[in-house]
Amino acid sequence: MHAQLLRAPGPIEARPLEPVSMPDVVPQAGELALSVSACGVCRTDLQLAEGDLEARLLPIIPGHQTVGRVIAVGEGVTGWEVGERAGAGWFGGSCGRCDSCLAGRENLCVEAVFNGWDRHGGYAEQTTVRADAAVLLAEGFSDLDAAPLLCGGVIGYRALKVSGIRPGGRLGLYGFGASALLTIQVAIHWGVEVYVATRSETERRRAAELGAVWAGSYDDPPPTPLDAAITFAPVGEVVVAALRALDRGGVVAVNAIHLDHIPEFPYHLLWWERQLRSVANFTRRDAEEYMALAAEIPVRTIVDTYALDEANDALADLKAGRVNGAAVLVV
Repeated sequence: MHAQLLRAPGPIEARPLEPVSMPDVVPQAGELALSVSACGVCRTDLQLAEGDLEARLLPIIPGHQTVGRVIAVGEGVTGWEVGERAGAGWFGGSCGRCDSCLAGRENLCVEAVFNGWDRHGGYAEQTTVRADAAVLLAEGFSDLDAAPLLCGGVIGYRALKVSGIRPGGRLGLYGFGASALLTIQVAIHWGVEVYVATRSETERRRAAELGAVWAGSYDDPPPTPLDAAITFAPVGEVVVAALRALDRGGVVAVNAIHLDHIPEFPYHLLWWERQLRSVANFTRRDAEEYMALAAEIPVRTIVDTYALDEANDALADLKAGRVNGAAVLVV
């Protein structure tokens, strides 16, 4: 099979992903083998490729928004058949025994593994995934449309839950990239008032077209205090801007696996029982709930496509802000 392999991190301009030929995959016990049709390109992949996110396995095939068909089923797997369409997101499996797993919070398991970080991912013609972490995909989505939902969509959905926002509430979205494009659609479906902060005038216009009641820059205070906010930009200063916009008792959910840093800020921004919470991965229940909800709304995606051998180009475009919606590798 053909794949894109990261042997060592480096600037994306130096093209650290290498096209390679590898043996076809064979599923181990508890795994599915997939023939990959599409894989989304995420900022986390960029952070891994450039070394901002420390690698756990090298060499590694990145990719954690993988859509494919089951071509083989490993020993002990039940509930899956060859030919079914499966998705593999960031969450790649957990121990199933610890207190977090038993409480349905496997995203917090200390032994959790992640596709494209601990396990080879979807920047390849084939991949393997743990069957208990794979998501059965409804046929209502095309492969290209389904891929971005498996990371930005599901993580954005979890961020909404962590923020505690309710119908009729006032929600801020700080940063308006691929994940926020999907998250705003769920929030508006729930009857939430959405306020968007982004540096891009183009993104502000798009937010208004999607139903945001206000769109401004990070330095612009929203016209009314917010009940909750989600930050998508991997910049700590944006977290402080969101905190500054909160009403008393509000929550900022930080939707990032890596931030540069959070600068010092005065305590009065946190006082009055405001909360600052991180969003860590997602659970299988999150994925199942979100994919069903996305089909019901239905959530619409905006996709820029790249060939598998253009993975470095896709990451470079993502870094430079040249991706219109979500970048997806067509395998």
